[in-house]
Amino acid sequence: MVSAIMTAPAPTLPPLRVALMLESDGPGGAEMMLLHLAEELRRRGHEVLPVGPDNKSGWLAERFRERGFAPTTFSLRRAIDLRCLRGLTALLRAHDIQVVHSHEFGMAVYGAAAARRIGARHVITMHGGRYYAEQWRRRAALRWAARRSVALVGVSTATANDLRDTLALRDGEVVVVPNGIPFRAGERAPLRRALAVRDDDLLLVAVGNLYPVKGHAVLLRALATLHREHADLRWRLAIAGRGEEESALRAAAEREGIADRVHLLGYRGDVPDILAAADAFVMPSLSEGLPLALVEAMSASLPIVASDVGGIPEAVTRDVEALLAPPGDPVALAAALARVLGDASLRARLGAAARRRALRDFSVATMGDAYERLYRGGAAPAATRAAPRSAEQGTR
Repeated sequence: MVSAIMTAPAPTLPPLRVALMLESDGPGGAEMMLLHLAEELRRRGHEVLPVGPDNKSGWLAERFRERGFAPTTFSLRRAIDLRCLRGLTALLRAHDIQVVHSHEFGMAVYGAAAARRIGARHVITMHGGRYYAEQWRRRAALRWAARRSVALVGVSTATANDLRDTLALRDGEVVVVPNGIPFRAGERAPLRRALAVRDDDLLLVAVGNLYPVKGHAVLLRALATLHREHADLRWRLAIAGRGEEESALRAAAEREGIADRVHLLGYRGDVPDILAAADAFVMPSLSEGLPLALVEAMSASLPIVASDVGGIPEAVTRDVEALLAPPGDPVALAAALARVLGDASLRARLGAAARRRALRDFSVATMGDAYERLYRGGAAPAATRAAPRSAEQGTR
């Protein structure tokens, strides 16, 4: 893992001026990762400039301001926007930025071009979305940006391998830096009291935006099966997140006869309290990079039931820290949930192992060590790079 081989640079090195850039700003995993990274970089003495869009909700910018940062914005009005590039270049030059750290496709391309103009180092982090892969022009643009950056980072080996193969890069051209989190304890009582969850009820919790890719519809089908086949199990479900599927999920819960057990909480800023209230954590995603919500659940000592997809099986080992089910399979997911909910000793064993794994591999300090090294131009060790292609894969 990255934590075993990447160490922080010598403390005598001068601090850096770093711009953290992202084209979205609503509550989500990439946005939370930027907040965690910014705070860690500031703790190490670096100057951090958050840069986000001027035409979105402003949620992320407000979170930065609450933490004492001075975020600024860019204006991107079309796919190819030379005015945006000129504006970003002027902005970065005015702040004398030394390192531009761009997240996701749009900022990767514009950030690479702007950083090149001012002579700054450029680092790209991709969080698992595949928007860039849909058209050859986007793939070509991201490949161009990657070749002009000191590092192209995937947040999991699965993400890094997909980047390498989709962009036709060589082995070793993509670095893996797992997302890290600060470990914060929550309070168990408030949410259970608010939802009137009895002491002998088992509370399942899911954290994630209500988008189809998060698999919440699959989860409701699995819980309907559980309700029919294991009527003796007392459980409730709370999902923290907002999004386009809210109405459809409420309707599905009614249709399946489990609406009285399902609570859609909307966006919540008290995730540590939500996790502390839970007896188990479920992540039914159809696609993932390395989800922060999963790592947060691990740090909270929760037993986990999750999809065997993307970077999830890199963060947890089957039957050690989690039970894994094929993505999109409500029957397998129901069986895994029945095992966890029906066995207190299994819950305790999985939760303890998950906590140990989180502390070992996914601290925000470990993530900060890795990015600090990349910012200073250090080469990532081979163990942190995408897995080599097999002989059958060859090269594109």
